Amino acid sequence: MSLTKGLVAGAAGTVALNLTTYGDMLLCGRGPSDVPTQVADRFVDRAGIGLGDEETGRHREEAVGALLGYLTGLGVGAAYGLLRRRRGALPDWVAGPLLGAAAMVSSDLPATVLGVTDPTSWDRTSWVSDLVPHLVYGFATASVYEALR
Repeated sequence: MSLTKGLVAGAAGTVALNLTTYGDMLLCGRGPSDVPTQVADRFVDRAGIGLGDEETGRHREEAVGALLGYLTGLGVGAAYGLLRRRRGALPDWVAGPLLGAAAMVSSDLPATVLGVTDPTSWDRTSWVSDLVPHLVYGFATASVYEALR
């Protein structure tokens, strides 16, 4: 039951993250990040998987990148549900930032390891554009999990 609650909470957090990200794109007039697509490209290249011709392959890479984001959000939520069962409750003001940090590391670390991005070179705007949606994810995930209890 904790796993299911964690998955549902992670799904809600993922929706909140996406709403925040797209809202930021709308307000700032910026385009979408190509990092998820580049990560997918590096993954499939290293795995030796062909995704089709150039155009079809690019579309599939975009899909894989988006799906990896959903898997991250669901996975962090599921892990939280399992940990909560063993560890007990944390206040949302503690759990929210921890979950946001876990989701951020889970998405940024593979991109960094694969050489797609280098967070040490990010400017303040880039950090805020990455940090805020992940914090929203964390608070939404923690709040929904608590509401399901």
